[in-house]
Amino acid sequence: MCQAVIASKKPAYMNLEPGTYYWCACGRSKDQPFCDGSHQGSGIEPVEFTIDSTQRVSLCQCKQTKTPPFCDGAHNYLK
Repeated sequence: MCQAVIASKKPAYMNLEPGTYYWCACGRSKDQPFCDGSHQGSGIEPVEFTIDSTQRVSLCQCKQTKTPPFCDGAHNYLK
């Protein structure tokens, strides 16, 4: 299994409409913070999550969060 790539040391703040989304856990997607299939062969799978009502979210892009797909501030401790 490969190690996740740090896509950014800042979270992605966005307004999401109700629906199902796939968060990139490998860091290789060109469509950060969402999966574009770049994880194939890495052993890392995207995280499916559902939004029930329109809301502002903070999605992790450093891929170190303990609460995927949401940012927990782990980027503040990266070198």
